Amino acid sequence: MDFSNSLFSWYLQNKRDLPWRNTANPYPIWLSEIMLQQTKVAQGLPYFLSFIKKFPTILHLAQADEEQVLKLWQGLGYYSRARNMHKTAQTIAFELNGEFPDNYKDLIKLKGIGEYTAAAIASFAFNEVVPVVDGNVFRVLSRYLDIETDIASGAAKKEFSALAKELMPRDNPALFNQAIMEFGALQCVPKNPHCNNCLFNTSCAALQKKKVGELPVKLKKTKVTNRYFNYLVFLDPANKTIINKRTEKGIWHNLYEFPVIEADGELDFETVSQKISNNFSNFSLDSISVFNQSQIIHKLSHQKLHINFYRVTLNENILNGISLDDLKNYPFPIVIFNFIEKYSI
Repeated sequence: MDFSNSLFSWYLQNKRDLPWRNTANPYPIWLSEIMLQQTKVAQGLPYFLSFIKKFPTILHLAQADEEQVLKLWQGLGYYSRARNMHKTAQTIAFELNGEFPDNYKDLIKLKGIGEYTAAAIASFAFNEVVPVVDGNVFRVLSRYLDIETDIASGAAKKEFSALAKELMPRDNPALFNQAIMEFGALQCVPKNPHCNNCLFNTSCAALQKKKVGELPVKLKKTKVTNRYFNYLVFLDPANKTIINKRTEKGIWHNLYEFPVIEADGELDFETVSQKISNNFSNFSLDSISVFNQSQIIHKLSHQKLHINFYRVTLNENILNGISLDDLKNYPFPIVIFNFIEKYSI
């Protein structure tokens, strides 16, 4: 158990003091794991603290309105995580008497809880002997053991789970999982890892073979789709505007946005103006202008959004329009929220 004992020693000296590590309560553990998927701790921590303050128990979260949850989540991205989290909170609160399942097999049946999250909750809250395998674990084990398996392949998770389980002490799975993830996050980082002062620098196979920069192997490239959004910010004489909820599946489901003209490519000002005149002929248009002088680029995991915002001034009041002062109460994609803040819409 040299590997795990050395890892434990390193962890106890170097671990970050994070609120979800000071408890065996599955609720904050689950909350943190959902939030930290595709999110760094520094970014996720303020959100975690806000959620715990607003929803101190799973019943509070279950009873919340979805828009409340999405508004608090605003800026974390991957909004399906928030929607699934809310639904799972309702399942646990109203169908399971507020009690989390206490094992991996039952946890993974819940909406939004995959293999990694189920393993994390099962080991951290219930000390079940089940390894977590995230990007940090892939990286540490592939380097330490010189494993060239493509971590994007279907077989990789099973292979690395088996390796982690071999190294994991049966009497302290929670500490092992925390330690190996923290080691990957702080020491064995993706670029320029701290090999010179690493406790494994005499036993790490990748370091001995000068392959640290080559591991882990990840061959599958994410295909990125370009999308072009032209947002229309209607402003009437009473300082009211129009927003719509995105109800279709896809990005930003159930978040709000301004009316949008989506195109296959970039549209010039004249084309957008013509489309506004054609599509919104029921409005008495006064003028059209562009808010942002340069196009806004917003990158998602599989999409690159090219965004422009147009000011559309009207001569008449909008029926059932939304007051500009009320916009702050609605959950928006962060790129739209930032626009509202910047231009004091």
